[in-house]
Amino acid sequence: MVEVMVAVAIVAASIFTCIFVSNRAVFIARQSVYTTQASFLLEEGAEVVRIVRDNAWTNISGLTVGTDYYPNFTGGTWTLSSTSPNPSQTGIYTRTVAVAAVNRDNITADISATGTDDPGTKMVTVTVSWPEGGTTLSKSLKFYISNIFL
Repeated sequence: MVEVMVAVAIVAASIFTCIFVSNRAVFIARQSVYTTQASFLLEEGAEVVRIVRDNAWTNISGLTVGTDYYPNFTGGTWTLSSTSPNPSQTGIYTRTVAVAAVNRDNITADISATGTDDPGTKMVTVTVSWPEGGTTLSKSLKFYISNIFL
């Protein structure tokens, strides 16, 4: 009888361990998929900003500093709108684009914290966020964009 109880305990512990490991593997795989998709959305967001810039620099220079904008594909091209897109377009993800002013050193013309405002360059931050296990995770990509069509 004792041997049967020990055997049942070992089998039960093995089953519970397999269930726990399987559950954890599914969670990690799902998290990996979400993180990979967010990375692709970040890259696409950077391309959206470049397309908007290529359409006209005023599309970038006219954006309000500190305001979140949302990429929208309408009329056969990308635009940045202050209105959040339809959730069916983005799924669980929220993608925002924000611009910041850039200053240049008066002597070296390098980007610096002090100096003169450079209206032909902006710092762009693309952020993708998504819910994960009761919290919100996010990834960001920062880069400079310039008016190359002077």
